[in-house]
Amino acid sequence: MLAWGQCDGHRVRLTQLQGLSSLPDFLTALQNAPHWVGGFDLPFGLPRELVQSLGWPLQWQECIRHYASLSRADIRAQFAAFCDARPVGGKFAHRVTDLPAGSSSSMKWVNPPVAYMLHAGVPLLLASGAYFPGLQPAAATFSRVALEAYPGMLAREVLGSRSYKSDDRAKQTPERLIARKDLVNALELGQSRWQLRLHLSHAQRDALVADASGDTLDAVLCLVQAAWAQQRHVQGDPLYGLPADMDPLEGWIVGA
Repeated sequence: MLAWGQCDGHRVRLTQLQGLSSLPDFLTALQNAPHWVGGFDLPFGLPRELVQSLGWPLQWQECIRHYASLSRADIRAQFAAFCDARPVGGKFAHRVTDLPAGSSSSMKWVNPPVAYMLHAGVPLLLASGAYFPGLQPAAATFSRVALEAYPGMLAREVLGSRSYKSDDRAKQTPERLIARKDLVNALELGQSRWQLRLHLSHAQRDALVADASGDTLDAVLCLVQAAWAQQRHVQGDPLYGLPADMDPLEGWIVGA
């Protein structure tokens, strides 16, 4: 699911929700749009501790190229062996950004399988011609910018620990419906530290609330994070709000 929009000052207008059925369709959609700043709900890098332990390249693009060459079975076997050698309670390595963002380790292959999301998604973003601030050398010219976003971080600012989505139909409860309504209302009013107001049509608002899986709402949360990053860039920040001392191998979640 892609949410397309435009940012005007502190106002973000949702222009289109685009559902896609395959990864090639995802790449085509990105390539068909000549200019964009995008926030994507998948990790862009692996923990430095893990990469060093496995003896993989320590330069980001070389590391991603090596990672993309592996099968999911290879990834699972190597990551499981890494975890098996570590004590209970500290099986997974984490990136520096995980603590402030409240995100899972990017090496997890289950619950959620973010390691596979990285494996599938980042090579496609590279193929789209996107520039990755902080992970690639500064580019003189670029028309597409890829940023790592995390909808859960923004949702928690509004909802705390309340859940707003589930892929399990049995868990698509009235309480989660109310949480989605509250989250959409807060986004429209700009009630978060991002200080951006989301502009929706009545039909768009209904679509966001009705999708109990949360896919459309998550896409819009990524849109808001991308808009915030674009604001930082317009104000003179070449890193789109990412910290200047971020690890250039691990990456960083925008706004964390």
